[in-house]
Amino acid sequence: MTTQTATDFMEIVKGRRSIRNYDTNVKISKEEMTQILEEATLAPSSVNMQPWRFLVIDSEEGKATLAPLAKFNQVQVETSSAVIAVFGDMKAIDQLENIYDTAVEKGLMPQEVRDRQVPAIQGMYESVPASALKDSILIDSGLVSMQLMLVARAHGYDTNPIGGYEKDQIAEAFGMEKDRYVPVMLLSIGKAVDTGYPSVRLPINDITDWK
Repeated sequence: MTTQTATDFMEIVKGRRSIRNYDTNVKISKEEMTQILEEATLAPSSVNMQPWRFLVIDSEEGKATLAPLAKFNQVQVETSSAVIAVFGDMKAIDQLENIYDTAVEKGLMPQEVRDRQVPAIQGMYESVPASALKDSILIDSGLVSMQLMLVARAHGYDTNPIGGYEKDQIAEAFGMEKDRYVPVMLLSIGKAVDTGYPSVRLPINDITDWK
């Protein structure tokens, strides 16, 4: 990474704010939103399973469905260009062969590695308790969510991660399988109408041990 590239990246990181009020005249096109999501999904995941799933809520009807499920975040729902609901797919294993076959086709993985790893991973997933699988999926989905916020910032947009909503109702409200799709967080996205507020961070020496 060049010095200039590193500087640009740190400006993105340090400039991120949790924004609650957005410019309602700014709409993100489906094409640009697709690009933002594609770049976000370059995030790492366990055995490259990519268990994250996105629901982009940007229509009046979609926001009307979401509003009563996010009672304490009405401003973000109403003013943002979109609210992205991030879910973890408990059946992400169904995409395993597709992911690894594509890697072979693109010359990114030898066929013998694919043939060795696919059955090994399938066997591992069959033996892992559902609770442990859910924990792994939530970690991976958290990684893509953070990357999504930084990518949005690089595109000139702002975000707000939202954890306070009716997680037990959102999947069914949008016609998704409740037992399959685990809600991770909501992310409002759009163009901020104010600069937001910087926040303090604990000193590294208070949160880090050196051995």
